Amino acid sequence: MKRNNIIKGLLYLGVVSFSIGCTNLDEKILDGVSNETSGGSAINTAATLVSAYEGLRDFNGQGGVYALNEMSTDAMVGPTRGGDWDDNGVWRQIHTQTWAPDHGEVRNAWNSLLSNAYKCNLVIENGGTASQVAEARFLRAWYYYNVVDLFGQAPYRPAGSALTDDPKVWSRAEATDFIIAELEAVLNALPNRTANDASIANKDAARFLLAKTYLNKGVFKATNPAGPYTFDAADMTKVVQYVDALTNTLDTTVGSGYWSNFQPNNNTSNEIIFSSKNIQGGAGGGMQSKWRMCNHYNQTPDGWNGFATVADYYSTFTASDKRAHYAVPGYTYTVDANGNGAGYLEGQVYKNGVVSSANALKDRNNNPLNFTRNVTLITSGATLETAGVRGIKYVPDAANLGSPDNDLILMRLSDALLMKAEAIARGGSGSGSATILSNLAARAGVTAAAATLDGIYAERGRELWWEGWRRNDQIRFGKFLGARALKPYTSDAKYLLYPIPADALFNSNLSQNPGY
Repeated sequence: MKRNNIIKGLLYLGVVSFSIGCTNLDEKILDGVSNETSGGSAINTAATLVSAYEGLRDFNGQGGVYALNEMSTDAMVGPTRGGDWDDNGVWRQIHTQTWAPDHGEVRNAWNSLLSNAYKCNLVIENGGTASQVAEARFLRAWYYYNVVDLFGQAPYRPAGSALTDDPKVWSRAEATDFIIAELEAVLNALPNRTANDASIANKDAARFLLAKTYLNKGVFKATNPAGPYTFDAADMTKVVQYVDALTNTLDTTVGSGYWSNFQPNNNTSNEIIFSSKNIQGGAGGGMQSKWRMCNHYNQTPDGWNGFATVADYYSTFTASDKRAHYAVPGYTYTVDANGNGAGYLEGQVYKNGVVSSANALKDRNNNPLNFTRNVTLITSGATLETAGVRGIKYVPDAANLGSPDNDLILMRLSDALLMKAEAIARGGSGSGSATILSNLAARAGVTAAAATLDGIYAERGRELWWEGWRRNDQIRFGKFLGARALKPYTSDAKYLLYPIPADALFNSNLSQNPGY
């Protein structure tokens, strides 16, 4: 038994150690962690908080939380291309909803979220300043929100418990109540959003996350993860109120207003509510995955020729929609047949930002580098390397492609506005839905969607493509399990939650999610 407890302690040290409630910060042992290191020095709460912020970069790459939220939907696919990108089928398993408890990206997401929440606890329970504690409580709520969304159950450790003890576990409903209570308690202690820097926890970020939690409360607190979901009118009104309290503004300039959120200097966008800050040439090297995960080897910037969008999803955009097709001013990198360098690249692609026969690129087999809409889970033949329309959501940073300046967006105003419109459509008190949809459509250069649940769902898919919210939206709208182009069957309801990773089940208080 002692050996098992030691194993548990090692597993949980950076993964599932948490505490809740008020504690005496003068205690020597808090949450099973001494406020002194083995070397006798106190925990550096400032440095630990920085590390908790740096954990937000885990939402950045092509795998982990990001893949679970996008690859599992109708929006993104990671096909096997001959000897490239098979990876023992891990991407196909996510897209076709056939994953198992030993899936590596599921484990990576679980470990990342809970280890970062643990860092927040170290700040909260080891004498952090009032401002540090407020920020850490917000970050902990963010990480827990994602645990609740993806996995349902949420491990936590009461203050003072030993690391060798099994963490206790909140149900999905209990964890949802905790997130709301924490955010409402800490909101007024957070600073206002700083102009040109949304990377510090702030009041607007707390309002956004509260709105997101109240919007999904009917899903998170359902007796069965498969529903039925009841969206209480009072909860929907809370969504409206928190969105109305936001201080951000929308740039309605046609085309560039949208893309100002994804440029290398996107920190200047007043639409970004919360982000993970990157510094050109320094932190943020992982941001390059936002273009390299799709770009072909022979493009500039070059890429890994992996992921693509699905034809049916791509077809929801009109040819005039500037969110999907954008000719970046002064762009000198690869463009498609229509001169677009950002958004979705379709057709023959050209180097140097100029469409001309002299600039036409070829693949590694000397075939025209012509991205096609049609894509299969395993590609072959002439379209082996070119199948699938490629997505460029963040404009490559010309000054430093390897470690770009683009900040990673975690919360954006247009998302919040669409949450408000949806909440009103679900019975919340408020007005302005038609104006919201009209403003977003106008800057995209398209006709406004109807202010109905179907219209809002479709608009969320177009406005927020590849921003990490598609799975969450599909579940709330009852679309996630359905048959689609590359998954011609309805999935088992167990796939509405990811499995608890096999290693985590050392905790006797955790039980595997139903069906796994």
